[in-house]
Amino acid sequence: MNISCIVLAGGKGLRLGHDKALESVGNRSLLEWVVYNLGLLDSDIIIVTAREQSFPQFTGYPKLRIVTDTYPGKGPLGGIYTGLAASDSFRNLVVACDMPLLNQALLRYMIQVSADFDLVVPRLDNMVEPLHAIYSRDCLTPVGELLKEGILRVSELFPLVRVRYVEAEEINRFDPKHLSFFNINTQTDLAMARELATGDMSRDKC
Repeated sequence: MNISCIVLAGGKGLRLGHDKALESVGNRSLLEWVVYNLGLLDSDIIIVTAREQSFPQFTGYPKLRIVTDTYPGKGPLGGIYTGLAASDSFRNLVVACDMPLLNQALLRYMIQVSADFDLVVPRLDNMVEPLHAIYSRDCLTPVGELLKEGILRVSELFPLVRVRYVEAEEINRFDPKHLSFFNINTQTDLAMARELATGDMSRDKC
């Protein structure tokens, strides 16, 4: 299935106190870990950034490009819109830039079950992971309408499109520890990521 990957890297990292995308974890930055894992899917990668951000040039990823957020300051929903608008693919895997432990098997499973849906999103204990999800380009118009109305919660999109939830029993088959959804918001999270870097991440088996 033709699919592109969209990395949302335009956040301000307010809880961490600074831009977290370039924080070093093991031998890569958080953003580099995400790009590395997505690169294994051999798909186009689009990094959505804020206007004032700049990142080192990525080498070895000819399918990667960086675009500037069309709706600055509008949070993840604005980044999702920007990525979908820039993508050449009908379906797009959207992830945050601070998820260094993406699981290849789970991502591929989500891609496999996405054919008849506009949105494929993991759900654990009634909590959803909209920044580890697959969006079709049919989401573009309703996302744009939400943004124009000043509605910024990604969950407001769900009633407007065809949603496929990936439930806990499905996730557990591939990622029983749910490390796919581990992201960095605090210094404690960062310290935990660096501890994990001595294990699976150091072996490039995220």
